[in-house]
Amino acid sequence: MSPLIISIAAFFAVAALVGGVAMLLRGEESTRSEDRLAMLTAGKPATGKGVLQETGVLSQPLNFKEGALAEFLSRFSQIKLLFVQADTSLTPSKFCVVSGLMGFAGAVAAASTGLNPLLVPIFFFLAGLLPVIWLLLRRSRRLRSFGKQLPDALELIARALRAGHSLGAGFNLVAGEMAAPIGVEFQRCYEEQNLGIPLDEALKNLTDRVPNLDLKFFCTALVLQRQTGGDLAEILDKIGSLIRDRFRIWGQVQALTGEGRLSGIVLLALPPVLFGTVYYLNPDYITVLFTDPMGKKMLAGAVLMQILGALVIRKIVNIKV
Repeated sequence: MSPLIISIAAFFAVAALVGGVAMLLRGEESTRSEDRLAMLTAGKPATGKGVLQETGVLSQPLNFKEGALAEFLSRFSQIKLLFVQADTSLTPSKFCVVSGLMGFAGAVAAASTGLNPLLVPIFFFLAGLLPVIWLLLRRSRRLRSFGKQLPDALELIARALRAGHSLGAGFNLVAGEMAAPIGVEFQRCYEEQNLGIPLDEALKNLTDRVPNLDLKFFCTALVLQRQTGGDLAEILDKIGSLIRDRFRIWGQVQALTGEGRLSGIVLLALPPVLFGTVYYLNPDYITVLFTDPMGKKMLAGAVLMQILGALVIRKIVNIKV
């Protein structure tokens, strides 16, 4: 194996490990108590040049969505919020350490099996990316579970309102009767109100922690009802019925697009699997792609076409409901 490749892999692994350990020893910048106090002080209206800045749930349209690049950057610029949404006890510093160790283990495993030295950095990157994929999958699974629980929570709040309880008591009832994740999130919202944070600000924090369109409908309905009046229990029943209809239609769409999604998985997985099989049977036949200039261009073109194909297939089968 080339000493240069080994040196590059070791450099990245040690740099990631040292950076993660340094962040771990430094500790978090603020504890949960300090974050709670910061939310209390942030609950006051912010002004700039004498103009009131809107910070509630009504400051953006319900269907507002950033571009793919902006969403990616905003998600990772607020890394602590990403961990809150995934409901994990890991801190960013520990997460960096785990990613560095996984990347180093992947590079060592690739080097010890006698693979082509050019593949070692690829294995380092892929192994270091596994914790990120796990975090995003955990976040997605938690948000999906929250969406399934939301109709039952709205019906529970509506029944509590008809029984004569207040809205805060309805939130507390959801927190006590329903399982995580919706019970945990409504408990946080209820505690924020008890600490003196205005309801619209507590709802804004709730929608930040749980970026769900149906939850935005619910929070917007609460804010508007407090300003204009109306039968809140009936509004919640209609929102719950709307959410159930959306889930029913979404299930039908998933059934109709099942063939396309399965075809996409097969078409995207076939080239890497075939590449690995041929490399295992005849390594010299595949090595030409890494040594010959034309082979490198063909390999780069294949990767680019794979990415474009994945985006096109995702665009076809991903139907918004």
